[in-house]
Amino acid sequence: MTLHDEIFEQPGRLRDLLHAQRETAVKIAAAIQQRDVRYVFLAARGTSDNAGRYANYLWGAHNHLPLALATPSLFTYYAEPPNLEGALVVGVSQSGKSPDIVSVLAEGQKQGCLTLAVTNAPDSPLAQSADLVLDIQAGAEKAVAATKTYTAELMGLAMISAALRAEEQDWRDLEKVPAWIEEILGQDAAIARMAERFRYMNQCVVLGRGYNYSTAFEWALKMKELTYVVAEPYSSADFQHGPIAMVEGGFPVMAMVAQGKVFDSMLEMLTRLREKHAAELVVISDDSRALALAQSPIKLPVGIPEWLTPMVGIVAAQLFACHLTVVKGYDTEKPRSITKVTETH
Repeated sequence: MTLHDEIFEQPGRLRDLLHAQRETAVKIAAAIQQRDVRYVFLAARGTSDNAGRYANYLWGAHNHLPLALATPSLFTYYAEPPNLEGALVVGVSQSGKSPDIVSVLAEGQKQGCLTLAVTNAPDSPLAQSADLVLDIQAGAEKAVAATKTYTAELMGLAMISAALRAEEQDWRDLEKVPAWIEEILGQDAAIARMAERFRYMNQCVVLGRGYNYSTAFEWALKMKELTYVVAEPYSSADFQHGPIAMVEGGFPVMAMVAQGKVFDSMLEMLTRLREKHAAELVVISDDSRALALAQSPIKLPVGIPEWLTPMVGIVAAQLFACHLTVVKGYDTEKPRSITKVTETH
């Protein structure tokens, strides 16, 4: 099983997750609603941290739950955890083995908070420290770079959101996600050819905003892990406050630009980058105006609700990073200096 194989597993894994764990998501939502939860305190590392960024927007917008991303070192090295009164304490981890994430949930339980683990390992230390567990059921992920566990984490978080909101349309939209991803996978050969253009790239920026702020970070992480390109993620809003100054002719900019609330601001940024800075643009979008600005356009299926575009768009980014790794002569299965499970403290 290769990284490329695991990218292609995602539609099937997400279908299975939806069908097998909807009832669990509903039970989790009921437990949350029975408690006086005032905010969410979420702990994660690496790829799972980017899933947390998605939850920050989704649970805030759809469920009106403020979300704070934890600083796990306060619980381990400093041993001075904050007061978590009123929090739903959530740990997101594919392996469930990272001691610092486990320590956050353990402290949450100690302080009398409701705790939730979203993990691919329901028998892990993280799950054992949680009152509630959502098994994302991604199956064994052999590749070091996470792909299917990331989209499964996004799906799991989205399912809990849908269960909390109790609107059937949300579930109908979630059911369409696997087919939308299959449309992206149908562009595999075209994305492979596109990657050849960037054989000698050694730095880039990756832009996203709103729900796809998470996509910018996860795309950049895959570029760093696999291709060793210095890829810096930014919100398009933050990017124009200084960092845009480094862009000159031919500088590569990757962008996830989906229709929705932040589309106009993203389109304005892309137009500026192309026309005033002569940037080299790779754009994932469901809008012809954004795609027309890119030297390397990747078409997102039309009609995806904005809140679900991170689950679909990131698959195009995964394919881009996977193929660029091969183009650069590196091994997708053995990224240097990293291992599958990183047990941080």
